[in-house]
Amino acid sequence: MECVFDARQIAHDPQTFLVAGRLRPSPEQPRRAEVLLNGATAAGLEVIAPADYGRGPIAAVHTAEYLEFLETIHARWSALPDANAEVVPNVHPDRRAASYPSSPVGLAGWHLQDTACPVGAATWESAYWSAQTALTATELVMEGERSVYALCRPPGHHALADAAGGFCFLANSAIAAQRLRDAGRRVTILDVDVHHGNGTQSIFYDRGDVLTVSIHCDPSVFYPFFWGHASERGIGQGEGCNLNLPLARGTSDDGFLEALEAAFRRIRAFGTDALVVALGLDAYEGDPLAGLGVTTPGFARIGEAIGKLGLPTVLVQEGGYLSEELGQNLTSFLGGFGTGAAATGRVEV
Repeated sequence: MECVFDARQIAHDPQTFLVAGRLRPSPEQPRRAEVLLNGATAAGLEVIAPADYGRGPIAAVHTAEYLEFLETIHARWSALPDANAEVVPNVHPDRRAASYPSSPVGLAGWHLQDTACPVGAATWESAYWSAQTALTATELVMEGERSVYALCRPPGHHALADAAGGFCFLANSAIAAQRLRDAGRRVTILDVDVHHGNGTQSIFYDRGDVLTVSIHCDPSVFYPFFWGHASERGIGQGEGCNLNLPLARGTSDDGFLEALEAAFRRIRAFGTDALVVALGLDAYEGDPLAGLGVTTPGFARIGEAIGKLGLPTVLVQEGGYLSEELGQNLTSFLGGFGTGAAATGRVEV
């Protein structure tokens, strides 16, 4: 298996993060990418650079207004008197009855859902290459690779079509799924991050051609709070094509694997022939964001179970924050995935 990664993804270095109203260091630190890269190489993956597929595949998921905002807002914001070094919103509209602003302050409120996604001087470039990393992994799978790991940083599954949130700017897993869909594949996105992938869900919520499945900590007590409940099934043509499997806080390996079995039943029933895994490692029991209780060996079991689906798979890195075991958890998952894939007759290197 190959690992796609670009060093330009490290440049984004967010400084603003509020916890219960207090300013804290952001857990989405550049060093995450370095630790994950070490975990991928420890699993035997060959690291390759992404190609540049341009904006088209990104614009197939995100609005033009939003992409222009991401690329230009830092320069516009920096021209304000006494501006902060990062773009951070201080006002949010009720967008059901609001006009699109022209002020950088108003634009920040429109396009940034929360204070966990500050835009710095390097944010656009890092997010762009994070998306290209996901696209390159997707292209390799479409060309015949059975699975590829995309080391995407910053992550993406909280990004809406027109807004950033929760450390996420471009919806990498959704971009990968849309590219597979454009090639005629029947796609499922399986999100195993500790947080519900509300951005991914929103992008496909009224569509019936992509199945979205998320296993995550119960959002009634955990971010993103407003989305991710079991009652959310999709609307219109998408009704029944969204499956949320929220877990009680602290759920460990066996409970997570039980939810995976329910996810697999829906994935098979959908007739899935290509899989995008939104690979969060923050379900780990020692993760700084502390939602679930998956162990390091548990990630191997999760990876093996997913590998046994035997599907062409794009593994897109989402969450997973700095702890001593972060790289080990990735190595564990990738090793388990290879074991599961091999059990189906697939060859994994």
